[in-house]
Amino acid sequence: MPKLKQNTPKNSTRDEKGVAGAQTLFRGLDVMDLVQDGPMTLNELSEQLGLTRSTAHRLATALTERRFLSFKPREGYSLGPRILELGHCARQQVQLTRTARPFLDDLARATSDIVHLGVLFQDEVLYLDKIPGRRRILISSHVGERQPVATTGLGKALILDETEERWRQLFRLNAYKPSSSLPVWLDRMRAYVAGGYALDLEENEDRVRCVSAPIRDVEGSIVAAVSVSSAAQYMDDERMGELIPLVKETTYAISRELGWRPTPEEMPSSA
Repeated sequence: MPKLKQNTPKNSTRDEKGVAGAQTLFRGLDVMDLVQDGPMTLNELSEQLGLTRSTAHRLATALTERRFLSFKPREGYSLGPRILELGHCARQQVQLTRTARPFLDDLARATSDIVHLGVLFQDEVLYLDKIPGRRRILISSHVGERQPVATTGLGKALILDETEERWRQLFRLNAYKPSSSLPVWLDRMRAYVAGGYALDLEENEDRVRCVSAPIRDVEGSIVAAVSVSSAAQYMDDERMGELIPLVKETTYAISRELGWRPTPEEMPSSA
């Protein structure tokens, strides 16, 4: 008598892979928790984690390759330089968000539109904060989300100081649905540099426009950007032009809180 073949649903297979991936991630985090107080040998990690020596070795090796762990032959595994880098970035982002928040609130009240704060992270825009507007519109963005650089106002404001070669690289990398050719996009970027702002003309999301400007630190480097976003019906060309000085005033105020001192020529005319 032939055996009945039991079919495994595809969704079930994906779920099982997801569970296995999550378990591996948690074990990797457990490894870093264990070595936070000092180096541990492979045998100690294996015993503390309840894993075979080979499994513990695979986890520790992967984390070492990504610089989350460091390894010394007679000492064992300890926290690696990548942890320091991430900690530094986290402190900067927390400080930036706290410093910027009152100014973002004021901008949102003045415009009735949605206000975003973002930074450049691994060739994408990372949203650090979002202030809801008072208009009855929905923009699909949230804190922690990552968006393309080349098609967002925030992204373009964040790369105003970059070289044109870097612009081309990011356009090819991030412009998933480019609404213009590279030459047209480059011409716009040159104009944005001259004006100290950037626009999103429904390039990233249909019927959504925004005005953005960069935030600078004490050294004058662009460290973040602010945008005012709304539905296209509230953002015609005339209103976008009116918003540019207001957005720039906001980013200049935040920049001054971070230690930046602009020259008179760099200040917006109405500041």
